[in-house]
Amino acid sequence: MRNWFLTFLLFIISIPFYGGTIEVCQKCNVQTLEEAYAIAEPYDTLIIRAGTYEAIDFEVRKPLTLIGDIGAVLDGKSKSYILKILSDDVHVLDLKLINAGRSYTKDFAAIYVSGANRFSILRNTIIDPFFGILIEKSHHGKIASNVVESNRLREDDAGNGVHAWHCTDLTIEDNELSGLRDGIYLEFVEESLVTGNNSHNNIRYGLHFMFSNHDKYLDNTFRENGAGVAVMFSKFIEMRRNRFVQNWGTASYGLLLKEIYDAEVVDNTFEENTIGIFIEGCTRVNYLSNDFRRNGWAVKVSGGSYTNVFSRNNFLSNSFDVSYNSKMNDNKFEGNYWSSYSGYDLDKDNIGDVPYRPVKLFSYVVNKTPETIILLRSLFVDIINFSERVSPVFTPDNLIDNAPAMKSFSDDQN
Repeated sequence: MRNWFLTFLLFIISIPFYGGTIEVCQKCNVQTLEEAYAIAEPYDTLIIRAGTYEAIDFEVRKPLTLIGDIGAVLDGKSKSYILKILSDDVHVLDLKLINAGRSYTKDFAAIYVSGANRFSILRNTIIDPFFGILIEKSHHGKIASNVVESNRLREDDAGNGVHAWHCTDLTIEDNELSGLRDGIYLEFVEESLVTGNNSHNNIRYGLHFMFSNHDKYLDNTFRENGAGVAVMFSKFIEMRRNRFVQNWGTASYGLLLKEIYDAEVVDNTFEENTIGIFIEGCTRVNYLSNDFRRNGWAVKVSGGSYTNVFSRNNFLSNSFDVSYNSKMNDNKFEGNYWSSYSGYDLDKDNIGDVPYRPVKLFSYVVNKTPETIILLRSLFVDIINFSERVSPVFTPDNLIDNAPAMKSFSDDQN
């Protein structure tokens, strides 16, 4: 926490406040944003005092810093964009933005950034926007400690909280995002960091990657979204210490991985999701030291995947630990803890003497006929699962953990 604060303080200090200052208020010499902008020199700071200011397509085309006092509100009158940042070195702090426009043909946003470098959007509150913060072809930006909230119920009626397209070197940190289509959406975004955000109760995804490479998302919480996170058609993504909680639904999951390569999924917690991780066509991904707790399916694998490793994970009280409907190929499950493992350890090396097969026969039955899930806790299911363990017929021969841990790794993790 202290390190975070020092980093944040250094960042604030680094914002170039070396221009002049212009106050805006109803009793000041300058009473509107347009007047203030007209007389401002590059790198000036506009101090916006308490009050409500009409702001429809308010364009910033020179380096400026806009700081809001407590009670400073920009009102878009539900017509269009509220604030457009179209210059390098623009910083927006402590404003409340309301009534951004809503359209089915245009991407109206409360704050729109296009073709900008070295910008920051800090500690703003955005209420019921279409898009909250929309960023295009911009680089070296920080979006931190903002609140973006809405209460939309349909995907076609909602935009995303933070939406970035064709950007590099973004930091998206400690934002609160709820009631949107996607909390955070990244498309063609490179070398960026998403950390410490709380993305919850969104209609589709808490976080969504498309065609984005060399990015990290760390220490975020994704709770009660349509689905937690989707990472699709991307490479070299680090996913560490995130929490995926109660993302429930008939086709929901904590984390969807589709066609990704060379990624790390480490030290995450998947708790009470319909599916912890759904994997389709992913290669060279390491799944290490994750906790899977009380999910419907902890891991569900579909489509061709190669050279993936599952090791030192805790599989704790999931209805199904692993579901697999493709060839095992050269993927490995080795050295994990399985709470349903019933083997023994005669030589006391904390490794089970009997290999563990994580796939239950009943999971195949449920995949073919979902309605059979009502038999999950029945004696019949126990019998067919036991028969599959004794004489495997459906489980791939090499889908086996030859070194199951006798104790969980929880004490070693975060």
